[in-house]
This record gives sequence, structure tokens and C-alpha cells, in this order.
Amino acid sequence: MNGIAFMHAYKFTHFTNASVERTPKKLSFGQKIKTLFTGVNNPRPVNKEIPPRQFQTIKIKSNVELDCWFMKTDTQKGTVIIFHGYGGEKSSMLDKANVFLQLGYNTMLVDFMGSGKSEGNNTTIGYKEAEEVKDCFEYLAKNGFENIHLFGTSMGAVAIMKAIKDYSIQPQSIILECPFGTMYKTVCARFKALGVPTFPMAGLLVFWGGVQNNFQGFSHNPEEYAESIHCPTLLLYGEKDERVSRREINNIYKNLKGKKRLALYPLSGHENYLLKYKDNWISDIMNFIQ
Repeated sequence: MNGIAFMHAYKFTHFTNASVERTPKKLSFGQKIKTLFTGVNNPRPVNKEIPPRQFQTIKIKSNVELDCWFMKTDTQKGTVIIFHGYGGEKSSMLDKANVFLQLGYNTMLVDFMGSGKSEGNNTTIGYKEAEEVKDCFEYLAKNGFENIHLFGTSMGAVAIMKAIKDYSIQPQSIILECPFGTMYKTVCARFKALGVPTFPMAGLLVFWGGVQNNFQGFSHNPEEYAESIHCPTLLLYGEKDERVSRREINNIYKNLKGKKRLALYPLSGHENYLLKYKDNWISDIMNFIQ
């Protein structure tokens, strides 16, 4: 069991050069059996397009060198730094960046380590990415930008929460889409997607993932990070989400200390909310950030 968990943990936190990604639900029964023993290959996320407007590429030194896109508006009401989720990259966030640009905010899209054109080949599901959030925030602050907001989806949202807890950065506000409650719970959701029991493999995977990447997986707890967040927070959640439970969202929301708002999308799962609730999402963002 430890050997199997070791393999799963490595593939869960390291990207490969495979060209085709197969999600658990699309696997045949035989492929699921093989995956049960060897883990799921995760192709390295690659930027699929570039911004359709003028942009600047910025390299930021963090635990690795990060590749970022920066786009300015004429009004410059503030700046929003946008962080993608697990298995994503910055080009996947261009549609959301466009909304902030139309609202009059500069945007900076960031490739986390192991994604897009940033260095590295691994991910820690928001744990070490928190340092990257902090360094991106400080880069803009040191270059004279004010009224900085942070937006993150899934892993990106978790990284924002941990950055505030660990480094005491003070953004004007944060917008969090579907952050998971704990590292253990999100790994359990991965096993449930395969239709296999979570005990004891989920715990072993969290343990070995931490050993392989030098971090404490069982202490990766956004529900607790929320207790250190005092800035205004908009929490967004799709009620059909199979990866993040409503209980996790409720715990996070309850623990937030500052002004807060919860927006729910009844028919959305763990996905881009613009697909089913574009007008609602834009309205929620606009009413909150302005």
C-alpha cells in the first residue's frame, strides 16, 4: 500500500510530458484498475493562447522564476492578480481577466511553478505556491501599484489564503473560487472520483506527497487559514461541486474574520462559473470589487 501511495503521490504532485490528459471519469474499468496501482499521469499545463490585447511579460523571482502577463487599463482603478487552479495555467484565466479589465482594473496573470512558462515541474497544491502569491503581491507593491486585489480559483484560492496567513500580506480584497477545506479532504475527493475507498490510501498519499515535496500535507488546512483573513472576501461556490463539499465552504466562510460575501451557483460543479453563470458571476464580481 505504501508503494502504491508513493506512486500516486508522485504523479499527483509532478507533471509529465504526456500529450493527452485522461480524467478519472473517462477511464475504462481496466484503465481504472491500472490507475489504482500506478496513479494518474498529469501532463504539464501549457499556455494555449496569448492575450488578445497588448500585454507585458514579467519574470518574478520566487521559489522558482515565475512567468506572468501584465495588462493595463486606461482608468487603472486598481490591479487584480489572478491565480489558476491545479492543472491550470495563466491562459485559462484570460476570460476572467477580461472582466476585470472591462471593470477598469489592471490584471496580472501568473503561472504557478510547474505550469505554463514558469520554472519547475511539480506542484504542492497551494502550499509552496503561497510564497509565489506573496512575491507577486510584493513585486507590484514595490513598483508603486496600490489597491491590489487577489483572485484565485481552487488551488489558487488556497494559495492566496495561505499567503495571507503565513506572510501577513494585505491586499485590498480577495476573491476565492471553490477553495478546498483541507489537503486530506481534496485527496479523498480524488479517490472518490475513481470509485475506490479513501481509507487508508488517501492518508498515505498525503503523507508521501509531503515527504516527496518537503512540506507538511496534513497541516495544509485552508479552513484554518481563513481565521487569519481580515480583508474583505468574496467566496464563490458551485453547489454541484464533487471535489469541494458545501461543508468545507461553510467552514471557510464561518472562519473568515473580515467583511465577507458568499455567492452560490446551483448548477455548477468544480468548473469555470462563466460557462453557466456568466451574467451572475460578472454581477457578483462587479458589486463586490466596486
